[in-house]
Amino acid sequence: MPTENARSGSDFSGRVVLVTGSSKGIGFATARRFAQRGATVVVNSRDPERTTTAARELTAAGYTAHGVAADLRAADGPQRLIDGALAACGTIDVLVNNAGGPSVAPAETLATDDWRNVLELNLTAPFLCAQLAGRVMLARGSGVIVNVSSIFSSVAMPLRSAYVVSKHGLDGLTKSLGVEWGPRGIRVVSVNPAYTATEFVERTMAAGAFSEEDIVRRTPLRRLATPDEVADAIVYLASDAASYVNATQLDVDGGWNAYGGW
Repeated sequence: MPTENARSGSDFSGRVVLVTGSSKGIGFATARRFAQRGATVVVNSRDPERTTTAARELTAAGYTAHGVAADLRAADGPQRLIDGALAACGTIDVLVNNAGGPSVAPAETLATDDWRNVLELNLTAPFLCAQLAGRVMLARGSGVIVNVSSIFSSVAMPLRSAYVVSKHGLDGLTKSLGVEWGPRGIRVVSVNPAYTATEFVERTMAAGAFSEEDIVRRTPLRRLATPDEVADAIVYLASDAASYVNATQLDVDGGWNAYGGW
């Protein structure tokens, strides 16, 4: 009898899933969700110790996981990551471009180096990882790339010029690659979460940048997302259940973008 995962189209047995920036938060939750559905997962962080710890945690839970440390902002980072994944697993069936970073600064004083660092990590690195993994997928004629973007891919907020531009660009990359590679068997999609209850967001709230009450008041569902909720959306879009979803984005935002009040 087929398993529930198989019936729902979310069985990833025999497939290799690479998740960038996956030592914690949304990335780790995503790697765990794919592993629970039978995938061999490759986890990644720029920190070798965190990479090893994440892979060991999944392995200890009975899943098949490999860790590949690589700083995706470095010139050779994407190549090192893809090479490491291929050395460990032989192929890549699904790439999740999750690694990213914030930027909060007035536009008039934003340093050029800070602008470039955000664009390198949030936009250039996903393109390079997609390009390298895409060559593997194109040669086989199948694959899925999921870009983890943001609600700020379609709206803006003060003090976030670099971040907003990078996420607008990432959704543009999703559309461009999806229409170019779709005829050759590769689907490319974006998941656009709102504020999510990760360690980073909790630290930011603790530092006083904004409060949980601010987010709850602004969100129609009256709470932050959980990492697992975002991970579930990513797994769905990578699954056969979403086989006709391509070159578009899914907002996982509790109604944030639809809300026009204050």
